[in-house]
Amino acid sequence: MTTAHQAGRRLEGAARRAADHPVLEKLAKVGFAARGVLYAIIGLVALQIAFGGGGEADKSSALQIVRDAPLGDPLLWVMAVGLAALTIWQVSEAVWGRPGVKERVEAVAKAVVYAALVFSMVALLTRNKPASSSDSQSQDVTKTLFELPGGQFLVGLMALGVIALGVFWIYEGWTEKFMKDMHVTGPRARGVVVKLGKAGYIARGVIALAAGVLIGRAALTYDPDKAAGIDGALKALADTPAGPWLLVVVAVGLVLFAVYCFAEARWHRV
Repeated sequence: MTTAHQAGRRLEGAARRAADHPVLEKLAKVGFAARGVLYAIIGLVALQIAFGGGGEADKSSALQIVRDAPLGDPLLWVMAVGLAALTIWQVSEAVWGRPGVKERVEAVAKAVVYAALVFSMVALLTRNKPASSSDSQSQDVTKTLFELPGGQFLVGLMALGVIALGVFWIYEGWTEKFMKDMHVTGPRARGVVVKLGKAGYIARGVIALAAGVLIGRAALTYDPDKAAGIDGALKALADTPAGPWLLVVVAVGLVLFAVYCFAEARWHRV
């Protein structure tokens, strides 16, 4: 065995031990709770919008609301550390912990999302630079794709990808597959957690479906301003024949998902 190979094996072993460290496990659970805080805020703002109020119901707006609260900066730092630990854990899951390709891809996708949130938090705390809204981000990506060869086709593919994500979340919620890594003690508690997760995953799926449709409309009309993120998708739900009540149902689902995230902080395998 060569020296370089031995060094690589030692480095891999050290990385695995770091990923399995009890401190990282505890911090990752803080990350689950931090995610719950963000979803609770988004859901409550969405309820406010449904009943005629203003505001933006997305993660960038939720971060600013946390910062404006008493002890907001220290709380954001704690949330950032927890989400950073969650990012590291998902990377370790992608590299060592997951047996299937689908599971590894899912772990990488989650790591990217958590890392982006950490970056947004640190930028807000250190440079006072708020993250752009989800609608602006979606429009910017759409505009960039339109400038590429076959841009309209690429935007259409992005729309299909977002719609597929929505279908996947609804499937995960309906079949309760999200419980595979939840070790809930007690049948009553498990029953409650299943209901919370099912409502939350289906609500997230509906939002993704709405966002995918809006991105698809942008592709068909060659208009990047028609693309939308979480906020635009939620507001679009209020314009459906079901009216604001559909938005109320989805917003309540997001709040229930926030409670599920706190259950993850207690019972999710790390």
